[in-house]
Amino acid sequence: MAELNQILLVASLLLFGAIALSAASQRLGVPSLLVFLAVGLVATELPGAPSISIPVSTAALIGNLALAVILLDGGLRTRFGTLRMVAAPALTLATLGVFITASVLGAIAVMLLGLDWKYGLLLGAIVGSTDAAAVFALLGGGGLRLNERVEATLEVESGLNDPMAVFLTIATIELIRVPGSGIAQIAPLFAQQLLVGLAVGWALGRLLARVVARIRLSEGLYVLLIQSGGLIIFAAANVLGGSGFLAIYLAGMIVANQRRHVTVDVLRVSDGFAWLAQATMFLLLGVITDIAQLLTVVTAKVLVVVIALMLVARPLAAAICLLPFRYTRREVAFIGWVGLRGAVPIVLALFPLLAGLPQASTLFHIAFLITLMSLLLQGSTLGFAARLAGVQRPPASRALSSATLEGGEPPREVVQFRVYEASQATAGPLAGIEWPEQVRLVEVCRGDRIVEAERLRPGDVVTVIATEAALPELEVLLGPPAPVGELTLDPSASIGDLFEYYGATLPADADPATKLTEFVARRLHRRAAAGDVLDVSGLTLTVRQAGDGVVRRVGLRLSGGAR
Repeated sequence: MAELNQILLVASLLLFGAIALSAASQRLGVPSLLVFLAVGLVATELPGAPSISIPVSTAALIGNLALAVILLDGGLRTRFGTLRMVAAPALTLATLGVFITASVLGAIAVMLLGLDWKYGLLLGAIVGSTDAAAVFALLGGGGLRLNERVEATLEVESGLNDPMAVFLTIATIELIRVPGSGIAQIAPLFAQQLLVGLAVGWALGRLLARVVARIRLSEGLYVLLIQSGGLIIFAAANVLGGSGFLAIYLAGMIVANQRRHVTVDVLRVSDGFAWLAQATMFLLLGVITDIAQLLTVVTAKVLVVVIALMLVARPLAAAICLLPFRYTRREVAFIGWVGLRGAVPIVLALFPLLAGLPQASTLFHIAFLITLMSLLLQGSTLGFAARLAGVQRPPASRALSSATLEGGEPPREVVQFRVYEASQATAGPLAGIEWPEQVRLVEVCRGDRIVEAERLRPGDVVTVIATEAALPELEVLLGPPAPVGELTLDPSASIGDLFEYYGATLPADADPATKLTEFVARRLHRRAAAGDVLDVSGLTLTVRQAGDGVVRRVGLRLSGGAR
């Protein structure tokens, strides 16, 4: 019993210390996940520190469970509309992109490190996928708002690419362990992982969504119901030979999109579970890593391999995979740079250790080094890279809390927003605000009191009843003003009047009577997303609000050639 208490004390101190340090790391621009890794890494090296021995099989089990919780949280935050917008490019990156990254990096590792080609490919497979934990944490938790399509592409890709990475890793291990085996013998494994994962995730996800919608529980129990149901789906897919990662991510999306009891408060608690899973996993992986062995792999050639992954393999894969999908060069460059590696490569690096491969320890520590450098270099420069690539969106007013109302079609929610300084809603009297369709104001809270306000003030908390479709418009209406120098245009304005007013030349193939929003949507090939930029005849048009390819709000800057 005393030993158990000591273990509990040490684990709690490590977790508490890592979380406390992560608050300071955010002010310095260092990703929190890096802090968890570092704390776990140095914990066992301090003078007088207890010796902690964790079996590889236990570490792999905990790592897989933690990844399942993280992917479920990511699925709960992914809307089907978002998935439809980026399904093709994200799926291409998650499959072909992982293969290209693994192959290119494997070839570089063979040339520089002298590895056998099978071990080179194994290293590439281990670190070939982006990490959902790192992507969701740095994009969602970091407060960075990206171009809607770019952000969705990165998040959906990171949620879908684990099956491909697992398949490549297991397949390459089999190539090494079983002489004479080839692609013909292991290709059915990939099809099985994919198809069974999709089938189990879809079928059991719909069943879980029905249970969540119909059962009556206290608010706090809905999170536990969703989490336990998600883990059942994860385990069931694995037992049936499919990808549990794919199944639980898909199930999370299905549950969230039925919009019953998946409120902002439920998502906050789910986010807490995801952070606990990430912290536990990164601490654990740091603890089982030997610093002495890690230092032995830090050579000039290994560092070149690490840099090659960031500057060659991942950007090349992104450029090839996104070529057919009309992403801009800056968007492709940003997606290529944000190939964040996290716990997934380290968990996959445990597989060769479990298989007892001769060079497994070296591969594990190289994967760990790659994760450290990816979080340090790519994670800490995410904001700068977004500004440089022009894919960052201005902040908006996000929902403070929400609750789904029973009955009615379409489904409605009671939602609270905070009013920002100089927002559109503060420009005139409350009675003159043009609320979006199917939105009704319930109350205005100022300080600690509910008031009968004649106009809204910054800091007010407004409560409305609204449909999901109206929420993006409310975020803009109550959020910060447009960037300095940008005008918000009337969406019903015709492009003929707009171009004439600013003295710009109307494109020859454009009908002057076309509405501005329709013109922008056509020029963006019906794939418009918030944050898209269109330069036409000296006018810079920025999509500020869009949904399912329909443009609803446009901002204007004069970029030259117009008065």
